[in-house]
Amino acid sequence: MTQERCIPSHVAIIMDGNGRWAQQRNQLRVIGHRAGLKTVRKIVAYAARLKVKVLTLYAFSSENWKRPPNEVSALISLFIYALNREIKNLHKNNVRLNIIGDISRFSEHLQEMIVRAEDLTKNNSGLVLNIAANYGGRWDILQSAKKMAMQIKKGEITLEQVTEDRFASIMCMGKFPEVDLVIRTGGEYRISNFLLWQIAYSELYFTDTLWPDFNQTLFDEAINVFNARERRFGGIHNKEHSC
Repeated sequence: MTQERCIPSHVAIIMDGNGRWAQQRNQLRVIGHRAGLKTVRKIVAYAARLKVKVLTLYAFSSENWKRPPNEVSALISLFIYALNREIKNLHKNNVRLNIIGDISRFSEHLQEMIVRAEDLTKNNSGLVLNIAANYGGRWDILQSAKKMAMQIKKGEITLEQVTEDRFASIMCMGKFPEVDLVIRTGGEYRISNFLLWQIAYSELYFTDTLWPDFNQTLFDEAINVFNARERRFGGIHNKEHSC
């Protein structure tokens, strides 16, 4: 009898390769980012059908501001476009949208759009879609440390009450389960300051496929590899596979 496939509860994806995809076709890099948005739609819909509980996408890192100004501007414009175009469809499909990262650097207009989008979908009970925008793993840890230090200073907690669980609870995704599977497209083999705390025991899957070419078949392949691995979380061999 074939064992039923285990679907990871929380999948995080580093969507790399949009610019190279466009350059291979002698097109502007922004064309690659637009093609990548089409892939986002397909993968979000497929993750929802698979009953993935949380999907976190690395859309714009805190280091992306170092890119040429015209590309940064195009990325921000595409983010605004996606919020305008996609939010009603996400809401219709019971998806809860959550933006993680330091949004204070964005324009007031974009910040207001983010708040409205999150508010519209906050009661949805289906897939949680986290979009990491102006996000960095080191920033996430640092801002949590500052919050906890302030709690100690105010006398709300003592130093002895500082635990891993308490610290994790005030991070960007403190309300969600830790990441089970990290997928990175584009042929690079690094984490790039993404969810440094939350992926301590995640399974990592790398593919040479550029993000605009990533599809349901490749997503299934990553999940199959995840199923083939034994997750011990620092312990010893366990006969029962933990999803």
